Amino acid sequence: MFKRISSSQKPEQHSVFDRYVKVTKPGIIMGNLISVAGGYFLAARGDIDWVLMLVTIIGLSLVVASGCAINNCIDRDIDAKMQRTRNRVTVTGEMSLKAALAHGLVLGVVGFGLLAYFTNEVAVFFAAFGYFVYVGLYSLYFKRNSVYGTLIGSLSGAVPPVVGYCSVTGQFDAGAAILLVMFSIWQMPHSYAIAIFRYKDYAAAGIPVLPVAQGIQKAKHHIVLWIAVFAIASAMLPLTGYVGVGFMAVAACTSLWWLGMAIKGYRADIDVNRWARQVFFFSIITVTALSITMSLDFRAVAPDYLVMLSH
Repeated sequence: MFKRISSSQKPEQHSVFDRYVKVTKPGIIMGNLISVAGGYFLAARGDIDWVLMLVTIIGLSLVVASGCAINNCIDRDIDAKMQRTRNRVTVTGEMSLKAALAHGLVLGVVGFGLLAYFTNEVAVFFAAFGYFVYVGLYSLYFKRNSVYGTLIGSLSGAVPPVVGYCSVTGQFDAGAAILLVMFSIWQMPHSYAIAIFRYKDYAAAGIPVLPVAQGIQKAKHHIVLWIAVFAIASAMLPLTGYVGVGFMAVAACTSLWWLGMAIKGYRADIDVNRWARQVFFFSIITVTALSITMSLDFRAVAPDYLVMLSH
């Protein structure tokens, strides 16, 4: 009556330590580290307080880990329906929801405590804003109920470089605004590409991402459009004088290459899944390259017109 599960089909058993690490989605945490550092170095302009930088990275990483752990609690039902997530420790029962939730809350308290003590109100505000958007808006409602879930979630994904930047400046200025817009826009084609090559997973879980809700062809249009807008947004940092020609060159090269890659998706003979994976992987290359470049190619002196605007 019951089909025997082979050893290759059984979910991997994790140690207690591994469970507490995996429930925080360490891949997402690592992906945010470079953008946090990029925002910090951009704002510091060579005058680096290494202790502040380290505490900012650790504090925000703990906040992100907290949000991810609680997200795993919220998403346990839909995670069980997706090939990619069905072996998460909250789905297999290796970790109880009570333990995962408590773990997430403790990480959040420690993370926000570090940011509150060592940084400033603006940095803490944006960390809290990103947390609220990800856990409160995206995870609890928009992910499951709206095609606009990706757009809402993009706001939380754009918070790390802003927190890094504001931990130095203590204010939300034009540079922070550009980072927020730039990284929000980047999330859109990045996420739509994932939704295309993970189409079956999202469809099985009933998640109304754009490719599932309105078709892959429309998602292709949006990917091209968002990458084009991203190219414009990333050009705003050098145009407003926050970074130099080096950043402009890297931004232009990566954005145009990414755009050209996206346009290839219209070819009739294209392997859609392979193409979407290429768009996704190049999105990682793009944001990493820009985060590193802004760390190195900052302007030591603010442009004259920004000084004029402050008077």
